[in-house]
Amino acid sequence: MIEFTAAPATLPPGDRIYAIGDIHGCLDRLVALHETIAGDIADRPAERTFLVHLGDYVDRGADSAQVVDWLINQPPVPADEIVNLMGNHEHMMLSAVVGIDKDASSQWLTNGGADSLLSWGISRTVPPAEWAARIPRPHLFFLRDLKISRAIGPYLFVHAGIRPGVPLAQQSRQDMLWIREPFLSSKADHGAVVVHGHTPKREPVVLPNRIAIDTGAVLGGSLTCVVLEEDKLGFLQA
Repeated sequence: MIEFTAAPATLPPGDRIYAIGDIHGCLDRLVALHETIAGDIADRPAERTFLVHLGDYVDRGADSAQVVDWLINQPPVPADEIVNLMGNHEHMMLSAVVGIDKDASSQWLTNGGADSLLSWGISRTVPPAEWAARIPRPHLFFLRDLKISRAIGPYLFVHAGIRPGVPLAQQSRQDMLWIREPFLSSKADHGAVVVHGHTPKREPVVLPNRIAIDTGAVLGGSLTCVVLEEDKLGFLQA
């Protein structure tokens, strides 16, 4: 049973959104959370349901490749729309694998990329120039085609956040993937309630202008899903 409290915005009647925070290779938690969401939809049908993943599927955890494969093959969640957003870790990985920046490979390796390579069966002794050829093309295409943001009703879903004072239509890719301050401390009305991950906290954060749901699954915390419907919200965790 989900314990609902007041949300900072109101969705149209009949709409429900499930948004999941940073996964970081924690396949077992993701599978468990998807099963819980599927059960909630079965128990409480809605006219229109959305499942949003806020990015950071790879790095640090043991099962990055398996998480990507699971998402490609569609989780067993009967949502009307599934939205997969890019996180800064996917951005780092793509930069390293494509080799557009000579420093990208070392940056990725020091931020959990070595764990991701191992999940694809790639040893650290394999030179960066060979990484792309050893990762299945459907996995690379999935990562390449991830969305940067998605607006649903009064909510904006992004990985990291937005730049306060900049119109939503003019937000930069860099900020939406990487920003922390001044976003986290801003009390401004952004024109939408921003639902994001990227900055881990022990518990979800709900403020008038943002909802943060990275609760550090790979750091020993939980994998969190916020459930948004009408003028209320609740949480599911695994």
